[in-house]
Amino acid sequence: MSILAPSLLITDDDLAFRETLQTVFEPQGFRTLTAADGEEALAIVESQEVHLALLDMHMPKLTGLETIRRLKQLRALLPCILMSAHLDETILEQARVVQAFSVLAKPMTSSEIRSIVRRALERTYNWRFD
Repeated sequence: MSILAPSLLITDDDLAFRETLQTVFEPQGFRTLTAADGEEALAIVESQEVHLALLDMHMPKLTGLETIRRLKQLRALLPCILMSAHLDETILEQARVVQAFSVLAKPMTSSEIRSIVRRALERTYNWRFD
C-alpha cells in the first residue's frame, strides 16, 4: 500500500532546524507539521493526523523523552524518533523504555534522517516508498 502524503511532526525548539527538516521532507511528498516544544506537539497529535514524530531531546517545558511518553499514551503505535546533540547511555536506555523507534545523533545527514523516517513508516504502517 502507498500513501500520498504521510504527515511528519517536527518538534524542536530551534526554528532553523525545524525549517531545515521541512525542506528535507516536503520535496519528498511529506506533509510537515511543526512544534516548538512538547506541549505544542501533544496538541497537534490530539487535533490532526500525524504518522510520525521527530523530537529533539532538549526542549523547554517537556523533554523529547517526556513528550514521547505522553504521545504514546495518546497514540500507542505512533513511531517517534528522538534527536539529540548530546547522546549518552542514559538517554539511549530511556528511549528504549518509552519505545522510541530510533535515536539519531545531531547533526545528521539528510539522507540518514530520510532513511530512518521511511523505515519507521514502512515498519509501522507497511507502506512502501519508491
